[in-house]
Amino acid sequence: MRLDRNLCHLSIWAFVLMALWSPAVSADPITPERLTVALSKLEALAQGAVADGAVPGLAIAAVHDDDVIFLKGFGHREVGKPETVDADTVFQIASLSKPVSATVVAALVSDHVVSWDSKIADLDPAFRLADPYPTSQLTIRDLFAHRSGLPGTAGDDLEDIGYDRATILHRLRFVPPSSSFRAGYSYSNFGLTEGAVAAAMPTGKSWEEVADEKLYRPLGMASTSSRHEDFINHADRAALHVRVDGVWTAKIKRDPDAQAPGGGVSSNARDLAQWVRLLLGDGVYAGKPLIAADALDQTHVPLMTRGKNPVSGGESFYGLGWNVEFGRHGLSWGHAGAFSVGARTVVTLFPKEKLGIVVLTNAFPTGVPEGLSSSFADLVFDGSVEKDWIAAWDAIYAGLFGPAVEAAKAAYAKPSSPARPAAPASAYAGHYANDFIGDAVVSGAGDGLVLKLGPSGARSYSLAHFDGDRFVTFPDAETPDRPAGVSFVVGPDGKASAMTIDFLDDNHLGTLQRTGN
Repeated sequence: MRLDRNLCHLSIWAFVLMALWSPAVSADPITPERLTVALSKLEALAQGAVADGAVPGLAIAAVHDDDVIFLKGFGHREVGKPETVDADTVFQIASLSKPVSATVVAALVSDHVVSWDSKIADLDPAFRLADPYPTSQLTIRDLFAHRSGLPGTAGDDLEDIGYDRATILHRLRFVPPSSSFRAGYSYSNFGLTEGAVAAAMPTGKSWEEVADEKLYRPLGMASTSSRHEDFINHADRAALHVRVDGVWTAKIKRDPDAQAPGGGVSSNARDLAQWVRLLLGDGVYAGKPLIAADALDQTHVPLMTRGKNPVSGGESFYGLGWNVEFGRHGLSWGHAGAFSVGARTVVTLFPKEKLGIVVLTNAFPTGVPEGLSSSFADLVFDGSVEKDWIAAWDAIYAGLFGPAVEAAKAAYAKPSSPARPAAPASAYAGHYANDFIGDAVVSGAGDGLVLKLGPSGARSYSLAHFDGDRFVTFPDAETPDRPAGVSFVVGPDGKASAMTIDFLDDNHLGTLQRTGN
């Protein structure tokens, strides 16, 4: 969700909200007996979700008062294979990486390596935004709160065509802002990634090493990593699943190393339960202070408004790598994660009650993680589930791609009548480039063209003629039936002078000029 609105004085109002909010109070206290009943029903709901085919597999960890009160896996790591999910099965947790990374930075703040208000210009002088003033003032806090002005998709497109982290972060300087600096919320994977990478720079170590040193090893999170290679090396790991003709299929692999702080963590329920213990303990783990409470508390200050939760209706804000929500059960901290190629995760914490739950699944789209988390909260606070939360969240995620896919299909259902012919392949063939996308090569291939993009032409796309100087391709692995256009501007000399790639044009940077002959 992207909201661009004037947020003047928002932080003041956020503190007022926290002070004045009267959280929902359960009719009865959260007793051990109520937790026992809630956990029994949660287990039944999880078993039912797998049995009904809502997801191939999932794992859950729940914590209360510094105790891990539930830890279990359900279903299978990969459809069609016998290996089952257990508490040690490693999942790619996608954007659940963001609050994990916020905890790592909080540890650096606690150790006085950086502050949340350290300027990126001091930490990483080579980094640039499009405009000089935001570049000079940008802080770690700005990037973790998604208020830098970077559009939400900035850099994701470059990752899709194979560029590495350093190249992507360098090229963010060419992206025009979607809002004024600190005036709009725009969820950015690579903005947060830059904030984390810059925070680690004073240590002289890589982000991945710092995450190990400051969080994973101290908590004994032996199966957790910010390196994709480590995930692949785990025998007990969950595959990614998408629906193909209505059937879950392990079809696509995803290497998220480029955005490791924002989406590249892999972990299991057992390890994440230890992380939740640390958070609910205000930085104390197993009786030992690991992160200063004030450094960690900053991550949960509601800085940017996100509007209302689309299912529960609760008022939602963004802190530093965390959603901060005032809902039907009072204050909660949370974050979801998703890879459209097959992962869905969620964490929800109720800090006042020292209660937390993590749900990891190996499929997309599905509302199972939020559905189970919401159902568990209802059971703990109220003793019964208000409604079918899985179905409610399923409806949200099912609608993410459907309308856009159908609109794209309609746009390319048929060309103009009569259809305009294409020029000879030689009119389009050649080299093209711009500062953001880099180099592209178009060549003839049979009755169509081939477009190569990315470092050394890492990605290849077949272009079929559609109408005139417009061609069509199917670039998205997660929505393979969604067409996208590639159009050329052909001059009087019979050669294309420019090309616009629609699937790289979200930020109006998809037009490349011909270079050479």
